[in-house]
Amino acid sequence: MKRLFCMAVVAVVCATAQAHEFWLQPQKYLFAVGETAVIDFKVGENFTGEDWDMKRHKVEQLSLHKGTASLDLLPTVHATAGKNVAYPFAQAGTHQFFLKSNAAFIELEGEKFNAYLKEDGIDEIVELRTQRNESATPAREFYTRYAKLLVQVGDGTTPHVTRPLGALHEIVPQQNPYALKTGDYLTVKVFYAGKARPHALVKVWTKRNRTTFLQNLYTENDGTLTFPINSPGEWMVSSVKMVPSAKTGADYESAWASLVFAINESSK
Repeated sequence: MKRLFCMAVVAVVCATAQAHEFWLQPQKYLFAVGETAVIDFKVGENFTGEDWDMKRHKVEQLSLHKGTASLDLLPTVHATAGKNVAYPFAQAGTHQFFLKSNAAFIELEGEKFNAYLKEDGIDEIVELRTQRNESATPAREFYTRYAKLLVQVGDGTTPHVTRPLGALHEIVPQQNPYALKTGDYLTVKVFYAGKARPHALVKVWTKRNRTTFLQNLYTENDGTLTFPINSPGEWMVSSVKMVPSAKTGADYESAWASLVFAINESSK
């Protein structure tokens, strides 16, 4: 078993002021063939959030992946507060939804930006700003979301979810979560620009009933992270990568990746 790097485990019940995470939220995770998934685009913290503001942000890509087939769902997206996409399942198996947002812009005061960097483990940018004597300088940032959602339809899990999609930043499970049960371990691998990310901070959220648990963990040298599935319920794995911006108009560019799935007592 690989060594786990754990900074803290905390129980939380409400969202914090800074809403960093973005994810795809279905009304449930287990479906029968013929049922329709209704998915909300959510932003928030502690796996508790609010509907994504579709007037301010845009979706550049939304796709569904099942086996070797993929389907473009972008034309079906509704720019509404919740219920942003609906998809009827015609086949059994594990289905993977993937969303990429446009690059949004934010500007923060130096102190607030530094606090945000430290909270999300973006140490390389903290060091860079220190080296450049820019710690007190306001920062402008372009940020893009890369969100995955796994749901299970009928019987029979499918292995395609363990393969990268080729996104700039993505979290790839090394086992199908719907083939696991409480007490098993899940390994994920974090990629950025096609390469594994070593020593990257990864947040693992578990939500059961109205309580959310957070683990702050770090990837190994090969970009993998293994953690125990210690409870049934909803799970989200997230991470962020930031680099100096190559585009005019901002100092930095960040890529936010999330992976959402559920563990059920009846799994496996």
